[in-house]
Amino acid sequence: MPAKRKHHSGAIGWVPALKTAIIVMLIATAAVGYVIEKNKLIELSKQITAREARLEKLRWENKLRASQLDDRLLPQKLAARVKEMRLNLVPAQQTQMVWLVEPCEPRRTNATPSLLVWTQ
Repeated sequence: MPAKRKHHSGAIGWVPALKTAIIVMLIATAAVGYVIEKNKLIELSKQITAREARLEKLRWENKLRASQLDDRLLPQKLAARVKEMRLNLVPAQQTQMVWLVEPCEPRRTNATPSLLVWTQ
């Protein structure tokens, strides 16, 4: 009696190995993509933190400069600076000033809103 042998094709053995290799490559690609995106998020987070710190510093400097400007615009400081620079400036005389009267809006005699009348 002849011995029963199973005849295997060479391609049949490669199919499971090929499927496994494809699945492993997909998982590896997803993992590498995840790591790359995570690194981008970390880098963006660092940039945001640095820019927020810079913004806070600029706001502080802005407040400092605004207070310095307010201080320099005080009438006493301006008068002292004029004397220091010897500009010989004096306040304007009353005859040198021209006063303009601002026209006011005419008052309405009827304070109620106007009504719309629809006729046909």
